[in-house]
Amino acid sequence: MNVPFYVPFVGDQEINEVAAAIRSGWLSKGPKTVEFESEIAGSVGSPFAIGLNSCTAGLHLAQLAAGVGPGDEVITSPYTFVATANTIVHCGATPVFVDIDPKTLNLNPALIEQAITARTRAIIPVHFAGYPCDMDPIMDIADRYGLAVIEDAAHALFTRYKDRPVGSIGDLTCFSFYATKNLTTGEGGMVTTANEEWANRIRMMSLHGMSKNAWSRYSQQGSWYYEVEHAGFKYNMTDLQAAIGLIQVKKLEQMQQLRAQHAASYTAAFSACEELTLPHDSPEHRHAWHLYAIRLQASRLKITRDEMIQLLAEAGIGTSVHFIPVPHHPFYRRRGYRLAAYPETAKVYEATLSLPLYPGMTAEQVQYVADRVLSILSANRR
Repeated sequence: MNVPFYVPFVGDQEINEVAAAIRSGWLSKGPKTVEFESEIAGSVGSPFAIGLNSCTAGLHLAQLAAGVGPGDEVITSPYTFVATANTIVHCGATPVFVDIDPKTLNLNPALIEQAITARTRAIIPVHFAGYPCDMDPIMDIADRYGLAVIEDAAHALFTRYKDRPVGSIGDLTCFSFYATKNLTTGEGGMVTTANEEWANRIRMMSLHGMSKNAWSRYSQQGSWYYEVEHAGFKYNMTDLQAAIGLIQVKKLEQMQQLRAQHAASYTAAFSACEELTLPHDSPEHRHAWHLYAIRLQASRLKITRDEMIQLLAEAGIGTSVHFIPVPHHPFYRRRGYRLAAYPETAKVYEATLSLPLYPGMTAEQVQYVADRVLSILSANRR
């Protein structure tokens, strides 16, 4: 059996909606993008949502809107995709990493306060794998020090922290709709916020810094005249992307139920396996199950994580590693960062791999993956 690491859950409905967008004449930002923004805003309980071409663009513009600039520091997790830190650098600021909680793999709130200096401007918590960061203490610290909280929710559409949806908690929240995400537009992202001034600034900066609603100048009600108020970027979402998203929103509940079912099947299969640490979950929150990341207990095994990946590949099973920690990359090592400074992150990285988890998986595929994992572990116990 062959089980790819990920297969997008798209079909004829998305194809037909994209075709309708093409026939409408709106290929770039237009009415479908506005409609999709409204759908996401409503789903997470946020007054404003701005569609962009990626979550990376969202993180960049969110920081600029919050006033992050040269000489500032931004606290975030070392256990994230490098885009989180890169956008801090793009703002001219310095990433300050705080180690993770080894249980949740999220930023450890207990370590944040000691990392704050006079130059700290913002905190970027990362909701790893779709499990929420502990937002109450993070928001409390930010409030006491006058810091912006910009949530990296690339994994966390549909996640809830206690009774609140991610997207309505921090000052700004950035979502990803990349091909592998729980809801996809191929490429794409969204920023949500309750701050109208910041929302307007992000919208403007996503379209070259042009005056408000410049995208509508090609409509019958629009005007050819525009003014560039700032040196902005080309970060807007397109109607072709939004067309896919509009169908995906309607399927999100179904897709999430399937993800949760598959995750529960994995957990049931692995629950008695002492060679594994399983993903953390809690009934207090809602996990989006973007990833199912298992950790090998090295002291109990004769194989490494990398060897496990190779053995699963030989069995036709795709896997991935989330993530290569930011301080491990050459660019950041050249800037003086060292992975050893974040011991929990270093330990997790060496032991973790992500198994296939997506709505289109069959129960047979999930069982096959679980069986192969258990078989390999059984054959390689110390």
